[in-house]
Amino acid sequence: MSGGVDSSVAAALLIQQGFDVVGCFMRLGSPGEDIGNATLGHRGCCSISDADDARGVASTLDIPFYALNFADDFEQIIQYFEREYHAGRTPNPCVRCNDWLKFGKLHDYAEGIGATWVASGHHARIDRSGAFPRLRRSADLRKDQSYVLFGAGGLPGKRTRRLDQLIFPIGELSKEEVRTHAKRFGLGVHAKPDSQEICFVPDDDYAGLLERRHPERFEQGRMLDADGNELATHEGHQHYTIGQRRRLGVAVGHPLYVVQKNPASNTVTLGPREALAAMGCTAAEASWHIEPSKDWIECTAQVRAHGESLAAQVRSTGKDRIEVEFTQHQEAAAAGQAVVCYEDDLVLCGGWIDRVERAS
Repeated sequence: MSGGVDSSVAAALLIQQGFDVVGCFMRLGSPGEDIGNATLGHRGCCSISDADDARGVASTLDIPFYALNFADDFEQIIQYFEREYHAGRTPNPCVRCNDWLKFGKLHDYAEGIGATWVASGHHARIDRSGAFPRLRRSADLRKDQSYVLFGAGGLPGKRTRRLDQLIFPIGELSKEEVRTHAKRFGLGVHAKPDSQEICFVPDDDYAGLLERRHPERFEQGRMLDADGNELATHEGHQHYTIGQRRRLGVAVGHPLYVVQKNPASNTVTLGPREALAAMGCTAAEASWHIEPSKDWIECTAQVRAHGESLAAQVRSTGKDRIEVEFTQHQEAAAAGQAVVCYEDDLVLCGGWIDRVERAS
């Protein structure tokens, strides 16, 4: 229970369905508190006010409530975020938090208290009609969160299948229906806005976080065009992400985008939008939700949590690795992001991009 409307309604619906529910809040830190020089914000999913909201909902629902101190474990999420940016990649800490904490450490806690299931307020569904559970998109595609849950997969006997223990009670509901249920259950969070930020970067200044932790890793470098000509200087490649257009400090009479970063030379390459088009990618740490195939499988592929899923094909290329070819070029796919492949609305597989093949 994060203190938001989704997880609150999820708990209420489970009680209505006859489950014996225990509410758990992951305490990752407090607003204004520094965890390794990362200051937690007020608008994330782990603040004191969020804990108070979750505790209030648990009281309304008359269920036990525990605030679990995961602050020490949360530091590994911040360290991962830091490593990826310094290496020139584009990290997704929310997916890692799901994998390592929400559906990792929290599952261990559930087993410790004898719980059969772990439920969350994610907008996703689990299809249990086959031989084993499959992850499915939410009924409300505008709020679908299956992309950030791909790591909960894995085939029986090959890795722990968290899907066997997971329930997503609001997966069939739209956001409007969730808020209607919250009012019906008398939950005070029915109008609470959704969290949109990375909780340990409340001002969305990623480079500022990194510089506070290790200022010595920021050095002045060169901004180049596609031919290697210097356009300007910058104060560290960490200030830029692939696909970025604004705040480049370069004016050439037409739009430019960040198309490449080289942390070894501390250079940032700018180019036209069409230079961002990707033909394919390879990914590591793959999770398959079906039996892996060395033959190409037709699918759609998504490279950002709120990005469009476009026509593609995917295949296994070895232990925990996949290759994806995009039938429709993906824009701004970048190393460090997750790529998730779908068969209609069912997740086929996903992995962490380590190489992108550009169209030009």
